[in-house]
This record gives sequence, C-alpha cells and structure tokens, in this order.
Amino acid sequence: ISPQTCTEGFAYDRRARQCIDVDECRTLPDACRGDMRCVNQNGGYLPEIPADPEPPSYPRVRTTAQCILGYTPAEDGTCNDIDECETNSHHCNPTQVCINTAGGYTCSCTEGYWLIGGQCQDIDECRYGYCQQLCANVPGSYSCSCNPGFILNTDSRTCQDVDECADEPCTHACFNTYGSFMCNCDEGFELAADGTSCIDLDECSFSEFLCQHRCVNTPGSFSCVCPLGYYVFEDGRSCEDINECDTGNNTCTTAQVCFNFQGGHTCLDPLQCHSPYIEVSDNQCMCSAENPACRDKPFTILYRHMDLSSGRSVPADIFQMQATTRYPGAFYIFQIKSGNEGREFYMRQTSNVSATLVLSRPIKGPREVVLDLEMVTVNNVINFRGSSIIRLTIFVSEHPF
Repeated sequence: ISPQTCTEGFAYDRRARQCIDVDECRTLPDACRGDMRCVNQNGGYLPEIPADPEPPSYPRVRTTAQCILGYTPAEDGTCNDIDECETNSHHCNPTQVCINTAGGYTCSCTEGYWLIGGQCQDIDECRYGYCQQLCANVPGSYSCSCNPGFILNTDSRTCQDVDECADEPCTHACFNTYGSFMCNCDEGFELAADGTSCIDLDECSFSEFLCQHRCVNTPGSFSCVCPLGYYVFEDGRSCEDINECDTGNNTCTTAQVCFNFQGGHTCLDPLQCHSPYIEVSDNQCMCSAENPACRDKPFTILYRHMDLSSGRSVPADIFQMQATTRYPGAFYIFQIKSGNEGREFYMRQTSNVSATLVLSRPIKGPREVVLDLEMVTVNNVINFRGSSIIRLTIFVSEHPF
C-alpha cells in the first residue's frame, strides 16, 4: 500500500503500513460553522446541532466511506468483506472450488484432486501405495481390498490374515498359513484332490509282499490274515504254523499218532506189517531171512514222515540216509525204488555209507508223496546181496510257508 492508494478521508500511516482515518474535526479549521459541533466519522465527519427546544432546520452533511478492493461499505459506514464465492464474482476454473478470504478469494481443488496447470486432476492414490494389498482408483478417491485369505482392517487400508482353520475346513488336521491354510491327514490316509478331505490309503496295493499270506485294508491301516492252520506272528505280517498236536486241537484217537505239518496235521494209524513182515518196533517191519517168502524182499521197512513247504526252492537237501550196521568188505548203494514218477527227487551219495535225498523240482501242495528209499548192501566176500527200505511219507503244505 502506498500513500497514493488511500481513498479520501484516509491517510497512509508508515509505521502501521496501512490507511487510517483522518480526523477532519481536528485538522480542518472551522470544519463546522456557528454553534454546530464537529463529529468525526470513518472516512469523513458530520456537524452535530446542539439540542434546542425548537431546533432550527439545518441541512445534514453525510460522507460515504470509501472501501479498499474486496470490501463494500456498510450501512453503519464500515467496510464489509465481499464474499466473491457467494456472489459468483470469482474467476475460478469450473473444475476448481472457490474459497473466500478476507478481501479476496482463492481457487482450490477438492480432496482427492490436485492443481496441475490450472486444472484439478484426480490423484491416483494407488500409485503411491495407499493400500497394503489391492487398490482401485476412483475419481477423487480410492478403494482398498485384500487378497484371498485376508480381510480389510477397520482403517480401510491394511489387511489381516484370516484363520481359515477356525471354520474347520479340513477332514483331519488344519494348519493356518499366511493368507491360506493347509490340511493334513492322519497316518494311513492321503489328501484328496479337493485339498481338504482325506481318503483311506490302500496299503495292500503298495506291495504284494506286505503280508506273507493276504492283506486286508482297513480305514487308516491294514491287517494281515493267515490261512487255516496258521496264526499271525508277532511281527503282524508273517504266518506261523499252528501245531495242532501240541494244542490238542485235533481229532486223533488215543490209538493214533498225531503228526503236525505246515498248515495242518494228520492222524497216523498204528503200524500194521503185512505178511510175511512182522513188527519189530513202532515204525519198523522186518522180513526174517529164515522165511523162504522173504527171499528177494527188503530185509526191513522203516516208516518215516516229514513235511515240506509248497514251492520250496530247489535244489534242496531234505532227508539223510545211512547204514547203521557195517560189515567188513561190504559197500552200499542208495537209490529211489518207487514214488518218484515225476522225477522231483534224486539220491546223492555223500559217503560209502550215506546218501542224501535231494529235491530237484518244486512241488506244489497240498500233496502227499510216498517214496521208497532203498539201501542195497553188497558183500562180494561172502557173496551177499540184501536191501532195506525207508518208506518216507512227505506231506507237502498248501502254502509256501
């Protein structure tokens, strides 16, 4: 403000740096004539006539106050601010907002916009990371959202993890993770394709060697079963033979002998020697050399029994045979006399007085094989030739164990 800008009735005060009212009553000589009293006004002065019972009629002098730009004179002679925004006398851009100030106005933008080149343009809040996760910009504002597995906090900007396990989405166990969850299944089950339910594992399909005999799948596990005549061993997988002769769980009479084999048993009747043989022990029949009917017959028949697992691997030594009485100058020949029609066996001489019965081909059971193993004694010194028989009954089990 300079002295030239002050309107009439005002003078520039350099100390205050503003226009102040001039007191014309003090500065003007004879401002009011006669007995009129001078009354200073803002921007002028007025003569005041003294009170009189019959006041003479004098014209009143009124000076209109002059206001600076942005103000307008009021009825009481003061200056009131002009609201350019209200009177629509501003020059703000249509995209702008008018804000009235003392003696003027300013043009601004609403929240969510900023002034660029005289125009209000939308602020892209998403560009400046207003949202923690997902952000959608809208004119003058923005909207935050969260990824699956999260929910928006009350501040409408940040996200917090959802504990999906609270809703028990898993069939078995549930583990909450950041933004998601994982399901786990109990032992013996596997996670289905839906990722939440558990289905039973068929352990029996993993291997045919899981059980020695037969595998039975159960929910979350499996069990091994054994055929009749066996029980499941302590390892839960192997089959062990039940010795019916020891447990008493058999149908043999007191006159019979119970013989146990793998997976079963049999009742052996008392030995009956057929003529011309006579019984010399519980398991041996003899034909006396003095009896003419015994000529060309084996001197003795010894009865033996054994068991054999079905499909046993070969070759296998299964029975030992040897001479019990030795004569000077004698030698012995061992051979299978009968019962080997399938050629599953052969005799291997292990010394001059012994031989071994060898299984050369696997035998499938259940089957009962009767072999006559002959030992021929030859003594050329006394011109003697005789033989004895071991009648070996082999009980082949139904199963390979």
